[in-house]
Order: sequence, then C-alpha cells, then structure tokens
Amino acid sequence: MTEHTDPINMRILAVSEDQIPGFSREPFQEISRRSGVGLPVVIERIRAMVAAGTVRRVRQTLLATNLAEGALVAWKVPAETLDVAFDFMFREDPFSGHVVIRSTDAKIPGGAYRLWTTLKVPAGESLDAHCRLLQRLTGAEAYRIMPARGIFALGVGHVRRKAIEPGDRCEGQARMIRTGVTRLDDHEWRVLMALKREFAPEEITDAPWAARASEAGVSLEEFFRVAESLQERKLLGRFSTFLEHVKPSASGVRVTRFNALFHWAVPAGREIEAGGEVGRHEILTHCYWREAGPEFNNVNIMAVAHGGDKERVLLHKAAIDRHLAEGGIPATYTNVFWGGRSEIKPSEISPFVYREWHAKFGAAA
Repeated sequence: MTEHTDPINMRILAVSEDQIPGFSREPFQEISRRSGVGLPVVIERIRAMVAAGTVRRVRQTLLATNLAEGALVAWKVPAETLDVAFDFMFREDPFSGHVVIRSTDAKIPGGAYRLWTTLKVPAGESLDAHCRLLQRLTGAEAYRIMPARGIFALGVGHVRRKAIEPGDRCEGQARMIRTGVTRLDDHEWRVLMALKREFAPEEITDAPWAARASEAGVSLEEFFRVAESLQERKLLGRFSTFLEHVKPSASGVRVTRFNALFHWAVPAGREIEAGGEVGRHEILTHCYWREAGPEFNNVNIMAVAHGGDKERVLLHKAAIDRHLAEGGIPATYTNVFWGGRSEIKPSEISPFVYREWHAKFGAAA
C-alpha cells in the first residue's frame, strides 16, 4: 500500500507529482478530483507513503528563480575530497538544493567538474560571494556559476513519465519563462515561509492551510489573499508530492535509476528557439537556457531526464537531437553528464537564515 507501483498510488501520484499548478486552496480535494480516487483514500495513501519514505516530501513549491538569485553551479573538487565536499553542500549549506556527483565520457575540460549543485541566495546577495565562501570551506579548486536565463520545462512526474515514448512532445514550442527577482515585504515573507514548509503526515488533511495561516499570524482569508497574490506574480510553482526517486524504497523498489543532464551548444541568438523545441519533449523534467562557458564547449541549452534504463534514456536524447536537426537548429556540440551519488533538499531563500549562516560559517573560513 506504500509503494509507488500500487495501482491506486499510481493514480494519485500521476496527478500529485506535477499536475496541481500554482496555489490551490484545497490541494488534496483537487488531487482526488483529478485522479478519481476518493478524498479519504488520497489522504490516507499520501500519509502512508510519506511515513514509509516512498514520498520524501509534500509541499507548495516556489518559482524560486523569481524570488532569489539562483544558478546551477559546477565544482572542480580534488577526487580525494569529493565526498567530503558533497556532504558539506548537502548537510551544512541550506542554500544548496540538489547536490549530485556527475560524470561524462567526453574528453572536455568540464569533465573535471564532478560536483554539481543548485544554489539560491536571497535577493540582493551575491552568488559569487557565497560560492567563494563555499570554495574556502570545501577546498574546491574552481567553480562555474550558470544562472538560468530562461526556463522551458520544470516539473517532476516520474510515474506519469514511465509511459512516455521517445519523441513524445507537446503541441507547439515550449514557452520560455523569463527569470527576474521580485522583492517581498515582511508580511508576505511570513506567509511565504509558512506556505512553503513541508507537510508532516499529520498535517495532510482536507484543510491543510488553516494551521499555516495561524503559524503566519494571519486569518485564513488573508493567507489565501497573499498566496494568490504570489501566484499572480508567478512566484509559486505547484503543489506537489515528491517521490524518493534516487534511493530504493524499504522493500527495494526504485522509481528510476538514471539521471541524465543533457547539454547542447546552439548558435548564439537561437537559444529561445532551440530551448522551445527541446522543452516540448514530455520526458524532460527540466529544461533551461544557461551559459556554461568554454569549459563546457559553450553549451547554452540544458535539460534533465530520468529513466530506469540507460539505453532508453539515450533513445530519448537521440529523438531530441533528430528533432533539432529536422527543424534546422544545428548543435555544434552535445553531451550527457550522468548523475551518480545524489541528494535533494529545498533550497533556503530566507534573508534571515542567510545572515545567520554567513555569520557562523564566514568566521570559520
């Protein structure tokens, strides 16, 4: 009853992973309605999957690229301290989110950059300053900061994607979401901090926001007003259950085995066109325009796909390559960075937490 392969759980997860966009006043009722599974069963099953570790978290996601300065960062770390640096990024730095060790068969300077992290710092703070401090704390030799200039795909949906065939794509180009930081006042931050906190199993109820409104010190209607205002400003992502897709479940079942970061270098000036075509492909959980620089052969389009079979993941990549070629979009270079050891946590974006962290670790460095 707690595995993602259970038929009822599959119906729930096919919706709850990435099909509840923005903010919903009644998110579990919405999951029930869309999945066709009764509300009491939805609540019971999600609680059970969280308790068993099948679902690692339930939360309202943010479009944090619009709330904080953010980037993908590649780190060049000596092999003998790679795991130590990984542990520090994951356990000690709340601003580093997805931490993964990657490898590639391509003989490029960027192949020495094995540690990859997502990083966010509060608006007005410096990504480079934070990276310099992390470099001192971890002994990294170099780093490359790659902010997103545009987002073409952002979602999970591992259960839903199991049935997707190579080349499956949506109608029309993926629309690019431009990134730009929006500043919030203290009242909005209080609501946002309560809104984004993960749900414990006992908080998964038919009225999940009432306690969060009390936590923020506002009425429920005021909580809804602020949340919907944040949504209108494109600051909220989706309400989501996040499957544990890296590690096996207690009974040994894996959601996915391979995490592939695809790279393409397309001609300057065609990034939006190329990203729009790449981002159409349903297999992709992420697709961005990022400038990777000469270490990575000037890659500018990146995307992520997951799968249980490596060759099938490569078939999806080949289908995207063909689609670009057929559309007259040349890729002067392409590559795959495969994920190995990996941990994921939400990146902290609170300016209060940031100041406290730098006061503690800045002195230590």
